[in-house]
Parts: sequence; structure tokens; C-alpha cells
Amino acid sequence: MAAILVIEDDPSFRDLLDLHLRSAGHKVRAAADPEEGLRSFLEEVPEVVLLDLDLPYLSGFEVLSALRADDASQKVPVIVVTGRADDETYDRCRKMGANGFASKPLKREELLGAIDAALGRKGRTP
Repeated sequence: MAAILVIEDDPSFRDLLDLHLRSAGHKVRAAADPEEGLRSFLEEVPEVVLLDLDLPYLSGFEVLSALRADDASQKVPVIVVTGRADDETYDRCRKMGANGFASKPLKREELLGAIDAALGRKGRTP
């Protein structure tokens, strides 16, 4: 399975992501804010990043931009996990280099499918 970094400021939602990911066999590291997330990324590069857009200090857009600006992190898939459901947000994220989306409220199958797709896997993670 994949090593996944979750950058999410809501502790309850972070715990839910952790539960879904670990139950599917993934290794999970979680960050409560953008600074912690970027530092964690540099300490150990994950295979996938799950990124909330509404974060304190820096927005998810700014974190995505920082990840796409660095050669070492450009190839790591970023899946945006957001409650925003408008086309403008999705288009902006795609143009910035997001590899996928999972909508809040979260559906486990959607999340695991987005991870598989970002990693180039066929089928859905059990």
C-alpha cells in the first residue's frame, strides 16, 4: 500500500481519514496545519498527499503551489479533499497540478478510488 501524508486541520476529519486509510492498509502521517505538512513532506516524501483547501496560515492552494514549485515534490500526486463543490475550485486545482479530488462529506470508496487513480492503479483499493 501507499505512504500517505494528510494535511487537514479538522481533528475529527483527520481521524476519519486516518481510519479509512489504515483500514485499507496504507501508512499514514497526519499534519494539522500547512507548516507541519510541508515540514513532514520534506522529512519523508510520501507517495500521495491528501490536502484540505481551507487551512490556517496558508491556504491549500498555497500549499499545492509550493509542492508543484519544487522538483522533488512535483511528481508526488496530490488529492484535494474539500467541501467546495464548485467548478471554479476544481478547475483552479487541476491547473495548479492536483491529481484528484475527494468531496466532503467523504465517501470511503471515492477516497480510495482517487488514491488508486493518482497512483496509476487499476481497480479500487479494497
